[in-house]
Amino acid sequence: MTKYVVITGGVVSGVGKGITAAALGALLRARGYNVTLQKFDPYFNVDSSNLSPYQHGEIFVTEDGAETDLVIGHYERFIDGCLTGKSDITSGRVYSKVIENEREGKYDGSTVQVVPHITDEILNQLLVFDDDTIVIVDVGGTVGDIECTPFIEAFRQLRVLRGFDNVAYVHVSFVPFIEMSGEQKTKPTQHSVKELQNVGIQPDVIVCRSDYPLESGSKKKMATFCNVRQDCIIENLTVDNILEIPLKLENEGFASVVLRKLRLEDRPADLSKWQEAVAAAHDVGGKPALRIAVAGKYVEMHDAYVSLYEALRYSGYAIGANCETVGIGSDTITEKNAEKKLKGFDGIVIPAGFGERGFEGKIACAAYARKHDVPCLMIGLGAHAAVVEFARDVMGIKDADSVEFDKECAQPVVYTGKTSFKKGSQVTKVKRNTRLYEAYGAEKIKMRHRHRYEINPAYTEDFEKAGMRITGKSADGYIDAFEFGDKKFCVGVSFQPEFNAKVGNPDKLITLFLSECLKGKN
Repeated sequence: MTKYVVITGGVVSGVGKGITAAALGALLRARGYNVTLQKFDPYFNVDSSNLSPYQHGEIFVTEDGAETDLVIGHYERFIDGCLTGKSDITSGRVYSKVIENEREGKYDGSTVQVVPHITDEILNQLLVFDDDTIVIVDVGGTVGDIECTPFIEAFRQLRVLRGFDNVAYVHVSFVPFIEMSGEQKTKPTQHSVKELQNVGIQPDVIVCRSDYPLESGSKKKMATFCNVRQDCIIENLTVDNILEIPLKLENEGFASVVLRKLRLEDRPADLSKWQEAVAAAHDVGGKPALRIAVAGKYVEMHDAYVSLYEALRYSGYAIGANCETVGIGSDTITEKNAEKKLKGFDGIVIPAGFGERGFEGKIACAAYARKHDVPCLMIGLGAHAAVVEFARDVMGIKDADSVEFDKECAQPVVYTGKTSFKKGSQVTKVKRNTRLYEAYGAEKIKMRHRHRYEINPAYTEDFEKAGMRITGKSADGYIDAFEFGDKKFCVGVSFQPEFNAKVGNPDKLITLFLSECLKGKN
């Protein structure tokens, strides 16, 4: 029988439901359970594909090509697994499906309403997993928000449909500390739980987010007034590194009380991977920083490149390096100021993206890295910028460009491929004796893509004559990777390796890049 853990949030948004869900997934996986996660978001975008990074952070791409909320990346990294488009559900997706069904006459002339049609479709999106799976459901928004109402109602019905012992309700709430009076306040949590009770859900577990340890009186008060056992009041303190959270929650008995509620065995947990990761993070903390510049157009928003930042951190831990990332707006970089902006960094990453803003800055950044032999990893649009720079400066093709920005370009070194949009996991054929082969040790790798344009294979011979080495090609012959072999490390890839990084299992190309940066520092 499939089991469900429904996680809601209260008091304020951004309280940490996503990381709590991911941490619970890690703890259950560590006990040998089959776990998957789902995010239900109340916004009316059908998916995340058109969301601005300034609004919602990065768009995380799953293996099956779904463009999802960034929290799906946290889920994958924590459970060391791969999810699909089934894990990211929005109101837009639900309502679109209901309208489609109505237009096709599937409701037999019924008046289509929120209850039962919308709530039934929410449940349909949920009940798609195999037996013997624990499905952790992260309900977006805050309890009491009007747009969350259909989701909350659907998840109330879930326990009736699937059985009392097959559904556990976890409520993540904020417990503030009032500095002026020196008091910890439980009243916001009490009111938030009452909101849930008013719609028919009684939480089984309350996870309390706080900057200060919960006082014994606070736990007792919440247990009494929220109708929850005191050992089911879980403290989740603010930490310096989110990798500490699963260990902290394990010490609080979080997974154990959830399993008890679901009538499942509480097996011993193998948390050695997490203990090693936290120890590695502590070990590198006192070392000199390995400074990496990230030259992107959305660097003001940390979450716009969260997978990249996390991947760099994990690779840093793996090689014992204290990786410090510094965002530099690519739209502020020019040929004249590139040295001033980039001098002193141990390595440079030019990340993926879309749009013309900042592209010339990425070109200037690629030129600086190549000419000054600074280790550089160029991803997606960053790789396109490096190709355009190389064609213009080394090959002498002054009008080389990408058709993304010049549709009538006379020398389209980056052009439109056969597919309108390449998304998801794709095979890359790797040449031996290359940086790509050194990293992955295989002649075929599967990596995740998200781009509309390809490096033009018609220029392959000219590229290689001029000193660029083509190191990886897609199954349909496009250039997926290249390097400048006379440099310490100067590699461009069409795919996004950061999406493959997991806790305790960092991406190998990013790890190799940081290793080369570390050599230069030493």
